[in-house]
Amino acid sequence: MADSAKKTAEAARRAPPPNPLADRTILIVDDDPANIQHVREGLAGPGYRFREAHDGTEALRSLREARPDLIIMDVEMPRLGGVEVCRIIKANGGEGGFGFIPVILVTARQAAGKVEGLELGADDYLVKPFDMLELSARVKSMLRLKVLQDALVEKNRELDSKNQALDRANKELDQKREELLRLTRVDGLTGLYNRRYFEERLSEEFARSARYRSPLSLVMMDIDHFKRLNDTYGHPFGDQVLRAVAQAVRGRLREVDFVARYGGEEFIALLPETGPKEALGACERIREAVASVRLEYRPPSGDALEVRCTASLGVASVPSPTLLGAEDLKKQADTCLYAAKAGGRNCVRQYKDTPPE
Repeated sequence: MADSAKKTAEAARRAPPPNPLADRTILIVDDDPANIQHVREGLAGPGYRFREAHDGTEALRSLREARPDLIIMDVEMPRLGGVEVCRIIKANGGEGGFGFIPVILVTARQAAGKVEGLELGADDYLVKPFDMLELSARVKSMLRLKVLQDALVEKNRELDSKNQALDRANKELDQKREELLRLTRVDGLTGLYNRRYFEERLSEEFARSARYRSPLSLVMMDIDHFKRLNDTYGHPFGDQVLRAVAQAVRGRLREVDFVARYGGEEFIALLPETGPKEALGACERIREAVASVRLEYRPPSGDALEVRCTASLGVASVPSPTLLGAEDLKKQADTCLYAAKAGGRNCVRQYKDTPPE
């Protein structure tokens, strides 16, 4: 039993490898059925598949239906000759057309049409009567070329598919990275930037302002009596107030201005290219916008109530002979904010090189 298995394995090893050209389809195009039969018989050994056409029109129809691996075609045929068919095939040789199909042109004339056929893209040329061994060798050569070309096309498709998949993956990764970055920079309640990201931008904007001697203003704002609102109407309503105020502030500033929730009911803003006069005007617009906010509170029982709020603001600007760093700018804006609160709230105080009392 063991000897039998061993002999079988040895026989399998000695068996010739399968012919990679077997089952390849050859389209034979000739208006003479005897010529077609002669070619079929001469190429019968390797296991090729054959299709027949008797003129150029039939050849193109068969080409569209079967997409052969090789065409052996007579040059002179009724209606549509071999050279014309070859021209059509090679003109539509892209992936959207017929693809690469080798063409061997055959003619009874010694020289006429050979140069033209080769220039039009025919891959080989034989003159009748031809030796069948020569035809067989040329067919094998053309089919090997077809196999290699098909493999190259398939590899390119795989590569394109992988590149497309990689592009999609990279885009998704970029989107997730941007989303993650946004989440690390944005306050979840108000949609404004958060304090940590504001500190990064403050350092960058202050350095840019110092380098180019361009104006930069910083605004600090606090919602007046916010604790009272929370205690009276509850924290969920207090969150509504924060969102409404954030929207009002953002709506009164420019796209280039940078607004953040600094903590609790406190907001902070950077106004690039904005000097003291323009900054004071921006603060007044913010104060008026917050004062115009109307919110409706619906108690568990009773009629709905209209709730309003106000804000106090402090602002400081550079260049300034006394504000030499970003922390100086922020500190003096904060000092002005407390001066606004001490001055009765719902107002703006501005730093003018000498901090307010």
